[in-house]
Amino acid sequence: MLTLYPPIEPYAEHRIAVAPPHILHVEECGHRGGLPIVFLHGGPGAGCEPYHRRFFDPERYRIILFDQRGAGRSTPHAELTDNTTQGLVDDIEVIRTHLGIDRWVVFGGSWGATLALVYAETHRDRVLGLILRGIFLCRSAEIRWFYQEGASWIYPDYWEDFVAPIPEAERENMVGAYHRRLTGPDEDERRRSAHAWSMWEGRTANLSPKKDVVDFFGRRDTALSLARIECHYFLHDAFLRQDQILADAHRLKGIPGIIVQGRYDLICPMRSAWDLHRAWPEATLQVVPNAAHSASEPGITSALVQATQSFLKSTPWPPSR
Repeated sequence: MLTLYPPIEPYAEHRIAVAPPHILHVEECGHRGGLPIVFLHGGPGAGCEPYHRRFFDPERYRIILFDQRGAGRSTPHAELTDNTTQGLVDDIEVIRTHLGIDRWVVFGGSWGATLALVYAETHRDRVLGLILRGIFLCRSAEIRWFYQEGASWIYPDYWEDFVAPIPEAERENMVGAYHRRLTGPDEDERRRSAHAWSMWEGRTANLSPKKDVVDFFGRRDTALSLARIECHYFLHDAFLRQDQILADAHRLKGIPGIIVQGRYDLICPMRSAWDLHRAWPEATLQVVPNAAHSASEPGITSALVQATQSFLKSTPWPPSR
């Protein structure tokens, strides 16, 4: 089983202004002349972590990571103004152009996979390949499964903590009820609601809760950006047409892809990976047994590292002139 590469530090960091008021934190790691790959974090709103740099061979990849609007070290923190899927797609193009990259591999998990798919369907000529984990297609049924009824049957104990901030009279629409609190004027209520929202996700991400994962989701800054931005997106159907990603999947034709999916992923159940694979049969679907959602699950980590190694073998670099 493969493990992560050793820890590395960025060789360059950038602050890139996009649509006001957003300024993105961008970093580059690995080999300056290596195969370019961009990492798209989850959430939306989770931000990047240092271990995200370690899925890639630093001797052969030029690794680009950035915190999406309102997340991580991008500013303003937890900002919802002009925070939309199309805005994030535009930001990826701004970063690519700023860094002088013609085409790159796109790597994303969970919401990062969603964003990678929308980006590839919009700018297919800029994508050398896709490595995706924990497929989330942002369909209303998927949002209902995790935030209204479905996963609650598997984790009734954690669900009880999730619904606690919401009066019973408002629980028929949990996303709407949370949105009112996460965008309301009461700062203490925003913080409490953000913590409950974020912990529901952090506690269900692994087959057995992992302390480091739960601790990350419980951090005050992470919880606020994750909860506010996720809730904002899910209230607005992720600013996508219903079934947009599958309807536009024909645009992925010719793009190499590897889909890594945990068999027991309860945040992004396998049905979505299966539907995507049927709509995009050129992609390889790798189902990881005894794994849930998190990229830190050993089987998922191994499959993702193997995928990045596979692209090094199949993608000539530097390209012939």
